[in-house]
Amino acid sequence: MLTIAALPTPFEFEPRRTALVMIDMQRDFIEPGGFGAALGNDVSLLAPVVPAAAALIAWARRLGLTIVHTKECHRPDLSDCPPAKRLRGQPSLRIGDAGAMGRILIDGEPGTDFVPALAPQAGDVVIAKPGKGAFYATGLAEALQSRQITRLIFGGVTTEVCVQTTMREANDRGYECLLVEEATGSYFPEFKQQTLAMIRAQGGIVGWTASLAALPHD
Repeated sequence: MLTIAALPTPFEFEPRRTALVMIDMQRDFIEPGGFGAALGNDVSLLAPVVPAAAALIAWARRLGLTIVHTKECHRPDLSDCPPAKRLRGQPSLRIGDAGAMGRILIDGEPGTDFVPALAPQAGDVVIAKPGKGAFYATGLAEALQSRQITRLIFGGVTTEVCVQTTMREANDRGYECLLVEEATGSYFPEFKQQTLAMIRAQGGIVGWTASLAALPHD
């Protein structure tokens, strides 16, 4: 077992039974011209997450963790996108509309792909998800169970939406979860800080948080 100096208490994990889950590090959310920008967000706020996520993935590979990448996307016919999701708000482009990187949040389009610095490698698990949580309508649970995973380490975007939703789903399924602070981000920095506090409140009611510097290297 290895130990991370985390909050609210140290986080212990066995590498062979731990997975890194990198949530939605996609061009549509991080680069100009994608869905994040269409919602009126300043996507430059997520730029610092990319090198931190790359460092986290490299650390996980060195220790032999299972690497999971999730991407939020929909079928070309939008049959898995509820109208309530597509029609909410007043974005400049809606899910399925043609944008600078292809149709917004449609699986197979350039914008739905991962940012190049975080591209999956052979042997990684890639999960396409139609919702905010990575367990809903996906094969994530089966992928983790088949590898006898018991603990999950998280990075990705956005902290308060897809990352937190997936951590809560995982918590309900009995996984011990830790979020690496520099490797997650939000268009609303105050939401990130509030989410970190929520996760580790009440003795870690959802899980743990830790910095990149706290990760063990042996």
